[in-house]
Amino acid sequence: MKRFISILQFMTRIPINIDTGFDEEFHKTITYFPLVGLVLGVLIYIIGLVSGIFFDSFITSIIVTLTLVILTGGLHIDGLGDTFDAIYSYRDKERMLEIMKDSRLGTNSVLAIMFLILLKIGFIYSIINNNLLWTVIFMPVVARLGVIVMMYKTVTPRENGMGNLFIGKASTSMFTIAILYTIILIIGISKLIFLASTFKVIMLISTIIILFIFNNLFKKHIYKKIDGVTGDILGCTIELGELIYLFCIYLLLI
Repeated sequence: MKRFISILQFMTRIPINIDTGFDEEFHKTITYFPLVGLVLGVLIYIIGLVSGIFFDSFITSIIVTLTLVILTGGLHIDGLGDTFDAIYSYRDKERMLEIMKDSRLGTNSVLAIMFLILLKIGFIYSIINNNLLWTVIFMPVVARLGVIVMMYKTVTPRENGMGNLFIGKASTSMFTIAILYTIILIIGISKLIFLASTFKVIMLISTIIILFIFNNLFKKHIYKKIDGVTGDILGCTIELGELIYLFCIYLLLI
């Protein structure tokens, strides 16, 4: 429980006034990444329900998207922007790593963030109109499971960085446990609470497979650019993972 609270404090801006102390094996919190996603997913679902009472589907989709940004403090979106500024600057490896450290926003960053948010709003709007708001619960869950791909048997090109806490630290057992309980959560919540059909449950689980394939391809692409993974890449992967999940729901269930 202490490690779960620690990683929840680390990955979100949810106010939890509990001192968990220093953990020499903080990397073991990787196992709880999907659970952090579940907390976020439940919160944005509740916000979506409440918002739907007062606003139409379009405004509600904006509020749901904004809520997730606020809950994460924009941490992952910052990683998305830095990644697109650096990786698609077409400079050498060292210059790309320098660009990632630069706090200023470039054209690639602005465009990536803008289109990501617009696409999220559009997909969530369509999901709401098809009475599938409950599926957004699993969006942060699946994305945070998928990012473990970037921590499994990987290296970092930087000596120092926040991402170094996790990069290359995910063991096979951590990965396996996270996959198993994520599938159990999807089946349990969708079947028992929302009475989803078996077909919908299978489609939800299939999003994990699709995301794993994408993240493996993305990892190879990043390795060709900078020979490793950084903290910004992890944040970018989470944001792209959420978008891909929504895209899959749109294609498979709508």
